[in-house]
Amino acid sequence: MNFLLGQKVVNKTDWEPVENQDEFGVELSWGKRSWPIQIATDILGSYKEDRDAGIKGKTSEFGIGIRKIWGNGHVHPYLGGGAGFVYGNAELNFSGIIVKESDTSAGAWAGGGVFWRLGPRFNLGLAARYSQAKVTLFDSDLEAGGYHGGLILGWGWPATK
Repeated sequence: MNFLLGQKVVNKTDWEPVENQDEFGVELSWGKRSWPIQIATDILGSYKEDRDAGIKGKTSEFGIGIRKIWGNGHVHPYLGGGAGFVYGNAELNFSGIIVKESDTSAGAWAGGGVFWRLGPRFNLGLAARYSQAKVTLFDSDLEAGGYHGGLILGWGWPATK
């Protein structure tokens, strides 16, 4: 299980001025040790607020798919992809009058990275991902997926010797 801390960049045309969002997430890879690939179950959330413009933007993603993790020693590169379910939300503040809208849509994701096993269980690394899904907010179709990048901090099992 790896925690992600980084940035999500959504389409500038759709989300400006909140297109560069702080992101937190979890990538969970599971399955039998004998399987050549693992099941990927990922949850990510991103958020950005521009108080001067009176705009808040956020997205959440749930991804299910497959992930291949290589390496028997301390270095573990990985690639994966699958289906995604993306939630997009925008809040506009017009001099104290707040208007909110949200939508959910299906899409897809692909990603990869590399992590180092430090000690018997602790993981440290880098991850990158691309997701795609359209949501409708305020009568406009917006791309709620985007480019993700961040630091991995995780916990692995079984423990290495």
